[in-house]
Amino acid sequence: MTTKNSSPLYWTLLSYENWKVHIGATEAGLCFVGSQNQPYEELATWTNNRFPGHGLIQDDEKLQPYADELVRYFQGQLNQFTIPLFYRGTPFQEAVWKALCDIPYGQTRSYSEIAHQIQKPAAVRAVGTAIGSNPILITVPCHRVIGKNGSLTGYRGGMDMKTKLLELEQSTPILEKELHHV
Repeated sequence: MTTKNSSPLYWTLLSYENWKVHIGATEAGLCFVGSQNQPYEELATWTNNRFPGHGLIQDDEKLQPYADELVRYFQGQLNQFTIPLFYRGTPFQEAVWKALCDIPYGQTRSYSEIAHQIQKPAAVRAVGTAIGSNPILITVPCHRVIGKNGSLTGYRGGMDMKTKLLELEQSTPILEKELHHV
């Protein structure tokens, strides 16, 4: 029998066109999407910090459903993820991450809008810190958060990755496709 502390995290390297990101999952769902073109060590360091005692096992087949949805997103064919997500943080972090998931595809919100949404209007800096701790890039869409004045702000995956994700969502005709199906 496997104890909770020794249950593995499964991982793979998703490689699609210009996108190369490590992804990781537990039995409960996707728990990590890494920064674009970063080495395996990004995942290993995160695992050691957030899931100490858990082994990392490469399992491309187990991660295929997660990779498939991410590829469909990169292709502009998916605007809402259906894969299970598994994140652990403080109650505040989890509230922020849930609020990020409520930002519609192709739209952005400011840090202060997120703070108001979680009913902590004075916690704008703390919201920024929680967003920076988001372990599941893209699927928990922290790239959709911008400065109050509309400027692009920091992003764990780097500004180039954030810009590419926002451009992908702005240029994808998926929203028009949905309107035609209504």
